[in-house]
Amino acid sequence: MTLVSSRISPVRWHHDKVSLIDQTRLPQEYTVVEISRCNDMAEAIKSMIVRGAPAIGVAAAYGMYLGAREIETTQTNVFLKELEKVAQLLRETRPTAVNLFWAISRMLRIAYETPGTVEEIRAILLQTAQDIQAEDVQTCETIGKNGLAVLPTQPHKLRILTHCNTGALATAGYGTALGVIRSAWQANRLLKVFADETRPRLQGAKLTAWECVQEGIPVTVITDSMAAHCMKQGMVDAVIVGADRITANGDTANKIGTYSLAVVSKMHNVPFYVAAPLSTVDFQLATGAEIPIEERDPSEIYQVGKTIISPQGADFYNPAFDVTPAELITAIITERGAVKPSELLGLKY
Repeated sequence: MTLVSSRISPVRWHHDKVSLIDQTRLPQEYTVVEISRCNDMAEAIKSMIVRGAPAIGVAAAYGMYLGAREIETTQTNVFLKELEKVAQLLRETRPTAVNLFWAISRMLRIAYETPGTVEEIRAILLQTAQDIQAEDVQTCETIGKNGLAVLPTQPHKLRILTHCNTGALATAGYGTALGVIRSAWQANRLLKVFADETRPRLQGAKLTAWECVQEGIPVTVITDSMAAHCMKQGMVDAVIVGADRITANGDTANKIGTYSLAVVSKMHNVPFYVAAPLSTVDFQLATGAEIPIEERDPSEIYQVGKTIISPQGADFYNPAFDVTPAELITAIITERGAVKPSELLGLKY
């Protein structure tokens, strides 16, 4: 089977600028934001114009190049010192998604290892950012193939539930969990996708559903609280989610609501898969207890658009991610194959 990459590309480099699909405006409006300064890229990542761990990594790589382009010096030692400041600015945008830190570290390493003038280092940094983007598409296509190989065999076409957005919009153009679903659709093994709406930012209802509609993949949007009911009714054959950070033991941080989805999957004997590139695995962290969890503005909970939906005087708690224990995960699907969480360390080298 030959996989067909999505036409959707959330991050593009052309005419010395980065073009980002503004995901805060989808699905009502398709808008492209052009970024030519590092500070603007940092704000785009922080405000979720670009989102999804792999896509954030690609955007951060280009942000490093934009920052490098703004450094006014011909002295290599001064340039590298200023580039460290650029890296720190980008690191502070989203604390949970490890691909951000991975891409920044790779760009810094290349800068330090490249001999030559400042201009030559800049050129290599741009090439490295483009390489990171191209590699992500290839990685996600491989994840799609590997995921297709481990999906449950049923007498009927599969009904797969997913959470948040893990498609082309969240990567360089194919998807992780939604990439596996896309592969199943292309292989004629998929009946439909159930997309959790994913409160409070509604990435499932807005972005996953939009991607599926664009490509003609049958999609049914449900509220997060309907997942257990659908499983009890025998409507779901598998659950596939993405990841923002996976620790060495297989514990997985993903969009808030993933943990509860894993719990009800276990209760109903529905296989629960995590699809992510190896760059999402933080082998330096032993367990999920060590993952920093981003807490976002409470307005995401009490306000939908311009409408206030909660009474004044209430308190709000808005963690953006939760951690699913490894024992609830059937397999972690990577570009090097699908493994049990306990086998993840075997993919380190």
